[in-house]
Amino acid sequence: MINADRLERGEDVATATFGAGCFWGVEEAFRRVPGVLSTAVGYMGGTLDNPSYRDVCTGRTGHAEVVQLEFDPTEVRYETLLDVFWDLHDPTTLNRQGPDIGTQYRSAIFVHDEAQLAAALASKEGLDASGRLRRPIVTQVVPAATFWRAEEYHQRYIEKNGGGCHI
Repeated sequence: MINADRLERGEDVATATFGAGCFWGVEEAFRRVPGVLSTAVGYMGGTLDNPSYRDVCTGRTGHAEVVQLEFDPTEVRYETLLDVFWDLHDPTTLNRQGPDIGTQYRSAIFVHDEAQLAAALASKEGLDASGRLRRPIVTQVVPAATFWRAEEYHQRYIEKNGGGCHI
């Protein structure tokens, strides 16, 4: 469960950002991870400032649907968040998750520092080499860019509305 008090005090808080298809289900899954303090859905990696959902859905802005989370690294390791990320979606499908097709649904890890970059690349290489997946991983590992928060009706969508995603 999310501990807003710790986030407000700024204690032991780090940021992680993941794109794994439809952001509704991805957000819900990360909200359940102990040590995750807050989540927000939005857009990252594109060329348009302050994009709307309608803009991103065109597939022409370059943004991915993402979940940005604040977490307590003394309670949950970034590597654990990576494990959750890999288990949430199929990282071997390019620009597609389930019925959702387009670059906005791409698999991506947006890293916030060199330690995240090293952990993400090691995790990706380890999973690729494990033989657990039948095809190579196509997940992008790229530097985090501006996070554009999605419209309020997308935030905690599954909690407010139930269902709604292939995850």
